[in-house]
Amino acid sequence: MEPDSHVSPAIRHVELKAVLLLFLVAALVTGFVLYVLYARGAFEQTQKLILIADDSEGIAVGANLTFSGFPVGRVQRIELARNGKAKIEVEVPVKDVHWLRSTSVFTLERGLVGGARLRAFTGNLDDPPLPPDAEREALRGDATEQLPVLLARMRQVLDHIEHITADDSDLNASLANLRTVTARMSGRYGALGTLLGSDENAKKAIDALDRSNALLASLGGVSAKLGRTLDKTDQRVFGAGGVMDQTQKAVVQLNAVLGDARESLKKADAVLAAAQKVGANTASATEDLAALRAEVEASVRKIGSLIDEINRKWPFKRDTEIKLP
Repeated sequence: MEPDSHVSPAIRHVELKAVLLLFLVAALVTGFVLYVLYARGAFEQTQKLILIADDSEGIAVGANLTFSGFPVGRVQRIELARNGKAKIEVEVPVKDVHWLRSTSVFTLERGLVGGARLRAFTGNLDDPPLPPDAEREALRGDATEQLPVLLARMRQVLDHIEHITADDSDLNASLANLRTVTARMSGRYGALGTLLGSDENAKKAIDALDRSNALLASLGGVSAKLGRTLDKTDQRVFGAGGVMDQTQKAVVQLNAVLGDARESLKKADAVLAAAQKVGANTASATEDLAALRAEVEASVRKIGSLIDEINRKWPFKRDTEIKLP
């Protein structure tokens, strides 16, 4: 029996080609894995950051830490600390560490929709840099956990609004009183009638004010008349040619008369002394005494008339009562 002439000849070096193909596939797989690792930053130098939170619900390994919306770190590990809090380990590439400072604030936010997010906030980029292996507290920003409290407060507010707008509420009573007040203010006496309670009381108050104004006007006239009277009195008493001026002149005259009387008395003493010493000249001494007596009586009469003139001109001896109109 002859061999089949259609059988293909054997492939040369098939084993070598199979080995090369396996090495090529392995190189492609290795390159792809290395590329994926490089793309995910497996070969980048990183700095560890540990965030402490009350719980890590919604955070998974591989979650990003964002700064201004850009990822600057990735969660590598989550574990439970001894104090019962969640310990979140974040790897931050060295090229992005300069965005994080020692004063940076980290938050763990949970929205109404979607998962939790880790965010970093830096107020001043000139602050000292964040040290390696730093531990920071992650502030909570959970919007959902505030919903029960918010709903309870809203219900309480609605209850208060319902109580305020009720028919027997204080607000309705205040509005009714306000309508009453505005109605009174639109009356004849306006706000005055509202303040005093009625138009009658307002009329009494206005009448009392009118009487007070009339009394004040009358007192003003009286004080004007009194002022004019005092001016006239001052002119008559203290003015030129007045009582005080004439009194001063009379006092001067009185001093002159008293001086004359003093001189006359001295002369009388001298005459009496001479009469005692000289008894023989009695007749002449008697004549001198008669003349001296006449001089003394004349001086006394002058004094009496001057005193009468002072009493006539002195203002306090008159009836000085001032009658008010």
